[in-house]
Amino acid sequence: MANYRLLSRLSIVLVLLSGCSNSQYYGQERQNEDNRIVLTNVNIIPMTIENKVIKDTNVVIVDNKISAIGGKIPNDVMIIDGEGKWLIPGLIDMHVHNLVDGSPGNNYPTKGASIFFDNQDIMLLYVANGVTTTFELSGRVEHFGQRNEIIKGNVIGPRIALAALIDGSNANRVATTPSEGRQAVRIAKGDGYEFIKVYSRLNVETYKAIIDEANIQGLKVVGHIANAFEGKTEDAFMPHFSLVAHAEEFSKHANEFTQEEAYKLARMAKENGTWVIPNLSNLVRIAAQARSLDAVRDLPSFKYVHPLMQDKWISSNQYNKGTTPKRVAYYDKLVDFHVELVKAFKDLGVPMVAGTDAGTSGIVWGYSLHDELALLVDAGLTTEETLASATILAATWLGIDDKVGTVEVGKFADLILLDENPLLDINNTSKISGVFFNGRWVDKHQIDIMLENLAKKNSENIGKDEFLWSKIRER
Repeated sequence: MANYRLLSRLSIVLVLLSGCSNSQYYGQERQNEDNRIVLTNVNIIPMTIENKVIKDTNVVIVDNKISAIGGKIPNDVMIIDGEGKWLIPGLIDMHVHNLVDGSPGNNYPTKGASIFFDNQDIMLLYVANGVTTTFELSGRVEHFGQRNEIIKGNVIGPRIALAALIDGSNANRVATTPSEGRQAVRIAKGDGYEFIKVYSRLNVETYKAIIDEANIQGLKVVGHIANAFEGKTEDAFMPHFSLVAHAEEFSKHANEFTQEEAYKLARMAKENGTWVIPNLSNLVRIAAQARSLDAVRDLPSFKYVHPLMQDKWISSNQYNKGTTPKRVAYYDKLVDFHVELVKAFKDLGVPMVAGTDAGTSGIVWGYSLHDELALLVDAGLTTEETLASATILAATWLGIDDKVGTVEVGKFADLILLDENPLLDINNTSKISGVFFNGRWVDKHQIDIMLENLAKKNSENIGKDEFLWSKIRER
């Protein structure tokens, strides 16, 4: 666990947590229905630096925070039996694209169509999987409204950090010169975004200006390695480029897919102090879709995906359309090379945080994070290192590790109760008995009922609005 704090936490003010009065986006503390809860006789994996497992103890939650670990059970509390179960911090997905009113895709609205989503339906997939914080990497103004519904307690869902995406073309925020890039950063900060995302079509000077201005404005930068750095990848790793959004950003700039090349690229991140989202599940799912659309249709979680997205993932699947054996073989090579990259990142001490690109075709919100954790273990991380990537390390990069990411007194009650020990088998993270979202308890029975109702609702709504479906297919 010593490597969990490889970089000191930057003094950046995030405005995503409810219950903190010093920020307009934190909102007021929500008083949940059972504001005094005790989880009894539970085993705790705290994910602190020492990470010493605490066995057979009680956890007291008052309002939305952990008020005590151990000791006697107070009077007048709701009791949850945790005997034989395992308590871990809520999971954090560091790369998501949430559905929000007006758009069925990741970044851009659909032309000629007004689309409205039920926020609880969208957030239920996170609830069902214990994902209590998400990092939205294509933030739009509608995401603020979505987040506010959660803060108010009208919707059960994760905390949402928002990054404003800036690109060189075809984006909500376009910058083609350094001055435009700097202005885009200042506007994004004024709009309330906490992070900046640089994207692929930026030119070199604009990319550098955006990162520099973000640092001046106190905003951390996540994103792609712009295409303009082809042949000079090391130049993209400039001060304050804090987090690479995909392992694919390395592979697209690789000269060859070898172990030597993986270490060469990993050293660039290490020397610059840049963290990485491996995002292994992304390419695994893409490779599967290139082979067959059954890779999407047969997903057990597909029935929980909004019907518009179900249709889009099948009828407009960019990975399967026009696929060839050559494309499939190329994706397979990428998958293998990304594993080599993860091994190099680990060996060189590059901090990794878990993210999935949820919302991309075939990558289902919430469920995909458990796939990602399993792939990280397969790539060579220990179960403890893998859990850290989705808890304390992710919270540390976001700058909220004093509030979430571990099971400690004073932290927000963003927690998952598991039936089995995830340190023995990372797949146990999906064996969920119940979850706490900001102190609000949702048990497995409730989750199952909500999922059943959602699947039924989706099935009944498939094909209902042909106008919307046609607009989806045009994209």
